[in-house]
Amino acid sequence: MVGFTADSRKWWILAATSGVLGLTVLDETIVGVALPTVRSDLAMGALASHWVVNAYLLTFTCFVALGGRLGDAIDRGRLFVFGALLFGLSSLACGFAPSGAFLIGARAIQGAGAAIIFPAAMSMITLAFKKEEHGVALGLQTNISALFMSLGPLVGGLLTDTLSWRWIFWVNLPVVIAVVAFVFLAWDKPPPERKPAGKRDHWGLPTLIVGLSLIVVALMQGADWGWLSGLTLLLFAAGIVLLAIFVMVEKRLETAFFHVDLLKIATFTGGNIVFFSFQFMKMVIFVFTPLYLQQVMKVSAIGSGAVLLFAILPTLLTSYGSGRVSDLYGSRAPLLITLVINGASVLLIALGVGLQSFWLIVAALIVWGASLPSFAVPARKALMNAVPEAERGQASGINLTIQMFGGTVGVALCGALLLETGQFWPVYLTTGALVFITALFVWQLVEKERSEVKIHTK
Repeated sequence: MVGFTADSRKWWILAATSGVLGLTVLDETIVGVALPTVRSDLAMGALASHWVVNAYLLTFTCFVALGGRLGDAIDRGRLFVFGALLFGLSSLACGFAPSGAFLIGARAIQGAGAAIIFPAAMSMITLAFKKEEHGVALGLQTNISALFMSLGPLVGGLLTDTLSWRWIFWVNLPVVIAVVAFVFLAWDKPPPERKPAGKRDHWGLPTLIVGLSLIVVALMQGADWGWLSGLTLLLFAAGIVLLAIFVMVEKRLETAFFHVDLLKIATFTGGNIVFFSFQFMKMVIFVFTPLYLQQVMKVSAIGSGAVLLFAILPTLLTSYGSGRVSDLYGSRAPLLITLVINGASVLLIALGVGLQSFWLIVAALIVWGASLPSFAVPARKALMNAVPEAERGQASGINLTIQMFGGTVGVALCGALLLETGQFWPVYLTTGALVFITALFVWQLVEKERSEVKIHTK
């Protein structure tokens, strides 16, 4: 395009995609701090306020596979711009929400926009940069996204206390406008790729979306409707049946959304269990901790955002070292050690919540945050190395869907626990127990990592 050299264009694309990717993860962490104020301002019940978080996560989970498939069918630049505009316009709508129901609906659309952005942004980087530059470019993109995520709680608290909670959504707009302009100017559309012919997957995505949605609705509403009520049991059963149909459909098609046979690889399955647990735990910390601090300990929104910085800043210090340790010692041993440390830190948060000990909670959050990169990096390395190179795009899509579903289930299940018990400590106790159970799966499934890599990459 005019005004851009071939070399400068790729850096503008990196800046643009990283900016919007940062917004998608920012919206995971920025909302939790503002949730008590949103709930009060819009006269929402506790259950409805949890839907403000989960509507975003659920549509993100369900539509990320579609976003990846659309990126294979049409120009990634156009798709990225569409996703960014959808995300930006829905953010504007969130800020003007006159009611809780309107906000939940706008958040669902925002999640769909994020699901389109995520795979498009990743693939745009691989097209804009040479193969030998992919590692550096994707690393920078990830670090910029992590920086956005780390700023989320503090920015959310600052905007909520000084302006209005509505600004946590409106703050997205200047970034989206700038990014769309950069992409229009800098994106150089590549020549179309020839796609292999095959029977189209018409039923996979609908059964996945409806199946996951029914299970999440049952989890979210079960405490209100009754866990053994006919409607709750019907939704659970229908969701499980639809997911079973999804698996059967995907196994029969060469052009399936997900190659579910990859889950037969033990290390790949173990790594996905780790990421389910990772996102479950992360959303519990970022949603329920500021809720506890503001409702029980009477900390301000800014104060609760500052407390969460103790959980986030250590990740920036330990992320590089976690990769080095994984390279030196493999994935299994670092993962097991980290899971024990991480699970223990979540149980310490449960103890701090039970005792209402502010400094015990802060100390536990520091340990939790410091161990977080060693949770994610070895698991990502193990599951990606366990599959053939030609299947890694599919593997990444499955991994991202399972990871995001973990966060959705975390908010749903722990929200139901909070409604049932009226106490916060069972939320953290359950989460810590899940981390230790995950360690048992890692012990069993990631044990044969080296042999699996040899077998499946031949």
